[in-house]
Amino acid sequence: MRKQEMNRDWSATARTLSEALPYMQRYSGAVVVVKFGGNAMGDDEAMAEFARDIVLMKQVGIHPVVCHGGGPMINEMLDKLGIESHFVRGKRVTTKDTVEVVEMVLSGLVNKRIVQAINDAGGRAVGISGKDDDLMVCEADNPELGYVGKPVEMNVQIIRDLYKAGLIPVIAPVATGMADNETFNVNGDTAAGAIAGALKADRLLLLTDVAGVKDASGEVLTSMHPDQVRAMIADGTIAGGMIPKTETALKALDEGVRAVVILDGRVPNASLLELFTEHGAGSLIRSTPPRVKPRGLRQGASEL
Repeated sequence: MRKQEMNRDWSATARTLSEALPYMQRYSGAVVVVKFGGNAMGDDEAMAEFARDIVLMKQVGIHPVVCHGGGPMINEMLDKLGIESHFVRGKRVTTKDTVEVVEMVLSGLVNKRIVQAINDAGGRAVGISGKDDDLMVCEADNPELGYVGKPVEMNVQIIRDLYKAGLIPVIAPVATGMADNETFNVNGDTAAGAIAGALKADRLLLLTDVAGVKDASGEVLTSMHPDQVRAMIADGTIAGGMIPKTETALKALDEGVRAVVILDGRVPNASLLELFTEHGAGSLIRSTPPRVKPRGLRQGASEL
């Protein structure tokens, strides 16, 4: 590469950083819960990129809180152990034997892999599960599905203690029950929404394998009101796997989260594009007006 071309690249990098300044100022001190899952979890390069994004958030004053899934890894381990899965209307029944494997995979293998990636990127991550300090207490979401949990009590002080100490919490969606020695598997999106709601987070980012919420013509909607989301669920525009994600978003908003974004985690640096650029990424759902923070804002820039 010629020197002139290199200078242009460096100038573009410097300009990008300069343009991100108002957004960094806006989100300084904000709590951002990020649900990490999907195909990116099985790819070393994508994992490393995600980890760098999380470390950068922390570096500029955001308090990132990571909640993850791990369905494909659970399936793989169940197959290796020869544990047969049973399904009710397409949903896995989580037996006592199955939930032990779920806890082993999520709290052990998956959680620590993410922690290690963040630490390798220069961050200070600590892995916990919903069982730690009774962070997430559940009851059965549907008795037919066994040990699949619905959060009924959240105790998030442990998360606040960690991020105030400069650490990045990484949370496995495994929870305790109301009875002694009871363990529940919790859907990753559900867990992230419950955590974000209990923290009254500024943002909940749900990283998925799709570009966002689409209208009837297939176009991604970049900004939505909860009433619009409910109407699209009712008329069938929002369907399939997007229904539980948008329902998680609506519940989180009801519990005090300022805004939820459903975005494509396969896009490089998706979280940074959402937080630190004017156009954002994916579909933003909010019910409250933007909070204006005048210092450093550009004319026309979107608010927190």
